[in-house]
Amino acid sequence: MSSYDPFAQNYDAWAADMTGDVAWYMELARQADEPIVELAVGTGRVAVEIALGTGKRVLGIDSSPAMLAVARERVAGLPIDLREGDMLDFAVDEPVDLVICPFRSLLHLPTWHDRRLLFERVAAALRPGGRFAWNAFVFSATIAAQLDGKRVQRPGGLWEVARYIAADSRIELTRGRGETTLGTICLWWATKSEWEGLIDVTGLEVEALYGGFNREPFDDDSLEFVWVARKPV
Repeated sequence: MSSYDPFAQNYDAWAADMTGDVAWYMELARQADEPIVELAVGTGRVAVEIALGTGKRVLGIDSSPAMLAVARERVAGLPIDLREGDMLDFAVDEPVDLVICPFRSLLHLPTWHDRRLLFERVAAALRPGGRFAWNAFVFSATIAAQLDGKRVQRPGGLWEVARYIAADSRIELTRGRGETTLGTICLWWATKSEWEGLIDVTGLEVEALYGGFNREPFDDDSLEFVWVARKPV
């Protein structure tokens, strides 16, 4: 059972704060040959919009059967191939032009070893000149102090409590509805130099780093990493 299974039916409520990423990934998809590969496709929030907006085939991979069940209801009639599996094991039959991993999903990988393995898989899947694009939050001590242990209400009686474990660079997100706790998921944050190291050690190159989905410059005030890496030609 995936840690995301208990949240599948209400996933959109927890994802409501992330609004700018769809247009960003759509723009990259328009520039790429099909198929587009989306890692951690979840309920298809991004994949469906890419398929609708570009008409291109999307290969979506996710480890949660419940999330994929929701996605399958959404993708009927669209050129989207959903596959259950661990993104650390993903491979493609032919090299692709674009791999994406939206909504901070790479932060579910807890160790450098896991992330390096994923980047190696992506590098092997890309054709020369192909791109890997993802986003992740920038750790902020100020935000952590404000949110640690605080119960945040969501629509429909849903709630979330974040606990920050600095010694492990980990956030534990416990979610529930009313008096019921649904479960906990973990995220492990990473620094700019860690992302750069992963790009370098796996033979990719930084094409761009932005501080937001409108191509804002990345600076000391940025709260989001928006990365595009490219496989050298």
